[in-house]
Amino acid sequence: MLHVTRSMLYESMARQFNTRRDKPKEKPEYDQKLLDAARVTRVVAGGRRFRFRTVVIVGNRKGRVGVGVAKGQDMTLAVEKAASKGRKKIITVPIKNETIPYEVSAKYGATKVLLKPAPVGKGIVAGGAVRVICDLAGISNISSKILSRSKNKLNIAKATIEALKKLK
Repeated sequence: MLHVTRSMLYESMARQFNTRRDKPKEKPEYDQKLLDAARVTRVVAGGRRFRFRTVVIVGNRKGRVGVGVAKGQDMTLAVEKAASKGRKKIITVPIKNETIPYEVSAKYGATKVLLKPAPVGKGIVAGGAVRVICDLAGISNISSKILSRSKNKLNIAKATIEALKKLK
């Protein structure tokens, strides 16, 4: 007589339904980078409630880039939500000779960003958020200046996106 245990039965069922194990892992369409993470607090009657706010840049390095901002109970949830929102807000950037076609500037909040095309071989001459956005957009030669006293990465990222939106 054949004796089948519960674990043997569950293993056979798992093999039957779990086909993901056999498929090779495919590369996602968009790369993503965590730009900023902050712990935010809400004060309630019982004390403080903590959540995480994340800013994620999403891009395919071929002219498409987006910024997503989201909050979640833990970091992984917040990052996944922000990446999902970033994919929904993707813009297309015209790239000519690995740089932008002409000089452009934009303002968001108190932050002003200036982007200039650079000759081939110069690289990305930009700081912080602008560097990450240009890298994930696929711009490999650019010069930029953040004309702001604010060090707010979210506003710098949004100002950069606004500047890239102005390019036609």
